[in-house]
Amino acid sequence: MNSVDTITLEVADPTAAERFYTTAFGLDTQLRLRAAQEPSSGFLGFVLSLTVAQPADVNALVNAALDAGATSLKPATKSLWGYGAVVQAPDGTIWKVATSAKKDTRPASRQIDDVVLLLGVADVAASKQFYLSRGLTVAKSFGRMYVEFAPGSGAVKLALYRRRALAKDVGVSPDGTGSHRIALGGATEPCTDPDGFAWETSAVPAVS
Repeated sequence: MNSVDTITLEVADPTAAERFYTTAFGLDTQLRLRAAQEPSSGFLGFVLSLTVAQPADVNALVNAALDAGATSLKPATKSLWGYGAVVQAPDGTIWKVATSAKKDTRPASRQIDDVVLLLGVADVAASKQFYLSRGLTVAKSFGRMYVEFAPGSGAVKLALYRRRALAKDVGVSPDGTGSHRIALGGATEPCTDPDGFAWETSAVPAVS
């Protein structure tokens, strides 16, 4: 294990979810979908983040998501770190769209620079050690607050955030129970991290 190659979202209606993600974000190889009815409620413990080049690109993706049926959790706004917004897809997945740029330098596009999976964890240090022991390397680390791993050859960046801090960042309650409704794919034997996030061998296709 040294990267996240794919993300599989477990949804009630894979056909509807595929339609949404194609229309809203144009995601294909990074995202898989499969039918699942595992019970869960509240915050699922993770956020998917799309990093783009400029504010106009944030607006383009967020507007496309809202038009496709997403719900706004945080409207697009400027901050000290840049510009961003948070939406919730019809299947319940929370998406953050953000840029560190504060001004537009070209016409708007829906090009995505990076896909980042933010896991909300109980103990950042413990989860960090779990992933280090399995071959990932740290790109950024801010004590027990935030850790970002180098993406390696994977299509998705992985980062760890304290669960309550992550929930606060996207504007939801940190409370939640049941299935995370997500699986991470990589060159690894199946395993589960300290917070219950499951890893699968990415060579095994998702079943819709």
